[in-house]
Amino acid sequence: MTFPHPRPMPYRWLLPLLIALVIIGFGGNPAQAQKKNKNAKGADQSQQQKRIAFDISKIVWPNPPAIARIKFEDLLTGQPIDWAALQSTQKPKPSWMDRLAGAQPDAQIRDVQKKIGFQLIRPYGVVADSKGHIYAADQAVGAIFIFPSSKDEQLQLIRNGQDAHFAMINGLAMDDNDRLFVTDLKLHHVLVFNAKHEVEASFGGDKLVSPAGIALDTLNRFVYVVDTQQDQVLVFDADDYKLLRRIGTGGKNHTLISPGDFSLPTNVAVDREGNVYVTDTVNNRVESFDADGSFISQFGSPGDGPGHFARPKGITVDSDGHVWVADEIQSRVQVFDKEGQLLIYFGQLGSYPGQFQALYGLGYDKQRNRVVTSEQFPGRVQVFRYVTDAEAAAEESRRETEKDKPAPKAADSAQEKGGETSKSSVP
Repeated sequence: MTFPHPRPMPYRWLLPLLIALVIIGFGGNPAQAQKKNKNAKGADQSQQQKRIAFDISKIVWPNPPAIARIKFEDLLTGQPIDWAALQSTQKPKPSWMDRLAGAQPDAQIRDVQKKIGFQLIRPYGVVADSKGHIYAADQAVGAIFIFPSSKDEQLQLIRNGQDAHFAMINGLAMDDNDRLFVTDLKLHHVLVFNAKHEVEASFGGDKLVSPAGIALDTLNRFVYVVDTQQDQVLVFDADDYKLLRRIGTGGKNHTLISPGDFSLPTNVAVDREGNVYVTDTVNNRVESFDADGSFISQFGSPGDGPGHFARPKGITVDSDGHVWVADEIQSRVQVFDKEGQLLIYFGQLGSYPGQFQALYGLGYDKQRNRVVTSEQFPGRVQVFRYVTDAEAAAEESRRETEKDKPAPKAADSAQEKGGETSKSSVP
């Protein structure tokens, strides 16, 4: 069964269209603006869209009174937008050169672009470094967004044409020394950046066709790269970048369903023991392999029920060895143990925190136990705090201790509240 998708808009038109819509929305028609009554200004201000405020600490899974295991933490979209400046009716003053060249509309577009900054449009791979920075590869912008770990920092960008040459970036991975690995679908290679975000190497150009997801085994020194069109996972040496082996049978035109083979795989993850997990997207399953590339098991099947998949994409492994899988069609994240037993799932189609649209990437911040997701409609990244098994056990123990405490006596309770005791209790 195939799942139809709307034909995507060419990337080069997305940002200009966004800017044009912002200009139209805030600028309006000058002729009509002059006809408005002055008294209408106050009415317009009172009718401005209201912001909805709510306590994000209450966005947890499962619901209380159960012990929370997943907590919503943040939503990232790009550089801060100067909303007040966008609402201003004052137009930028064009230079004499702009007036001479008739470039006033271009100046207005540049002014709006300056106010809205760089925003996520189509993020794919996500990852975190040792300092808590979150990285997101955006194909439409042609840049890797680096979101700050504190309010004192600013968002950074690794840009195409300035810091590196990108064509269609996809997967991201990070080693223990904060070296960043980036796959590029069109250039058919993997770029390696050092901790200063400088290109230091590239590899796979003569082996890869359509590199997508990427993962590192820092213990055994392997780099796993999913090649979607070849229906394989290529394993490279993490030090000299030589190809060591291939997992899966290639050249069968995405028709294989046998264990150990793939049909348009998307992403890959590695656990602490060196076991490898691959989202076999068209076959709607996850397959696992050992560090030698031997098939171990598989879990998942087509369907919309718990534990089933409809185009699994992103995948990651948390600090307790649980496997997290992002389902694009069902707009949810499911969490399994190593044997493929479903533990919990969350998410649905929507735009609120904890909801997803065109869900794709998954990453794990092992320093802070955070799970990171990427979506493409709208382009954004969500961050969730994973409550570890040890933390959940400690909370359960605390609740049991509180439950076993004897209830305070009435007299003691009154004294604690500053009240008076009854006369019969006074000696």
